[in-house]
Amino acid sequence: MQIKTLLKIFLDQCQKNFDSKKYLLVFLIALTTLGIDQLLKWIFLQGFVLDSGFITFGGYALVFNKGVAFSLLEFLGESLKYLQLFLLLALFVFGIYNGLISRFFVAFGLIFGAGGSNVLDRFIHDGVVDYIYWHYGFEFAIFNFADVMIDIGIGIVMLSMLQSSKKSKTPKGV
Repeated sequence: MQIKTLLKIFLDQCQKNFDSKKYLLVFLIALTTLGIDQLLKWIFLQGFVLDSGFITFGGYALVFNKGVAFSLLEFLGESLKYLQLFLLLALFVFGIYNGLISRFFVAFGLIFGAGGSNVLDRFIHDGVVDYIYWHYGFEFAIFNFADVMIDIGIGIVMLSMLQSSKKSKTPKGV
C-alpha cells in the first residue's frame, strides 16, 4: 500500500471521529489546567510557603525535577522535553484516530493541559517545578497540580473503560 493511500485512510478515520464541540471543550479544559498549574508554580516560585505539618507547599518542597515521576529518566537530560512533547503529540493523534478524545474529552483536556504545562516548565526552568510534599505517616515524592490532573485524567479513562467492560459482560436481563 502506498503512503498516500495510508494517509488518506488515516485522515478519513480522524475526520469520522472528529467532534468540533468536544474538541473545543478539550482545548478549553487543557488551557484552564495549564493556566492554573502555571499560576500555582509562579506563586510558589515567588516564595509562598504553606506547611501544615503533614503536607508542605513550597519552601523546602520546591524542586526542579529533571526527570519524570520519582526523577526517573533524568539521564536523558535535554532530550526528555522533546520526547515528552513527541509523546503528547502522538497521544493526540492516536486519540483522534481512535475517537478516544471525543469519548473522554474531559480526561484528555486534563492530560494535555497538565502534560503541556510540565513540558513548558522544562523549556522555561530546565525542569518541572514541583512543590507539594506529603509527609504524614509516610513520605511521598514531591509533585505538583499538573501531576494530579494527569492522574485524574488517566483515572477517568480507566474507570470508564472498566465500567464499559463490565456492562458488556453483563448478560441481558440481569
